[in-house]
Amino acid sequence: MSKKQYIVLGLGKFGASVATTLYNLGNDVLAVDSKEEVVQEISPYVTQAMQTDISDEENLKSLGVNNFDAAIIGVGTNLQSSVIATLILKEMGVKYILAKANTEIQAKILYKIGADKVVFPERDTAFRVAHSLASENILELIELSSEYGITEIFAFEKWYDKTLKELNIRSKYGINIIAIKRNDSIYVSPKSDYKISKGDILIVIGKYNEIEDLK
Repeated sequence: MSKKQYIVLGLGKFGASVATTLYNLGNDVLAVDSKEEVVQEISPYVTQAMQTDISDEENLKSLGVNNFDAAIIGVGTNLQSSVIATLILKEMGVKYILAKANTEIQAKILYKIGADKVVFPERDTAFRVAHSLASENILELIELSSEYGITEIFAFEKWYDKTLKELNIRSKYGINIIAIKRNDSIYVSPKSDYKISKGDILIVIGKYNEIEDLK
């Protein structure tokens, strides 16, 4: 997995968890919050942590937000700050903006003003969000336990035109393929002679570290 650069704005429970998870996955993370004590607390667990008002355009410009691969807005309770930050980031040309919302109305507003994805902390855990952000191949990650998860991944190019038997994914990566999606069809418990094609989506189950190794 190639290292990426993320900026996390707002370090409540959700934002802090996304920031530390992304960092633990081997990425560069700049964590930002208006409270100095919060910044000090997270500082050892991210690449860099800074204290600033994220609703101020000049402050965000000084952080060089357009140089990051993605921005995560962890402010959910303060709608005004969340909206302003999203607007500013969009105007500054940030490649990908993920914002936290507490209500459907807030989510609709954030989408309309430029957020690429809006998540609800009650439904989308920070663990899932961070893993989805950190991998171009992983689409979704469902937590089954503290060790195991089910995930959807795009087939890698080096797998094209090879059978499952040839790939020997279980032995190499320790994960099991539950099903494969191809266009509008789904193949449950695919046989060993199934040949992978471009665009195939594999639904797999395994330990989180094994899923990481797969990426």
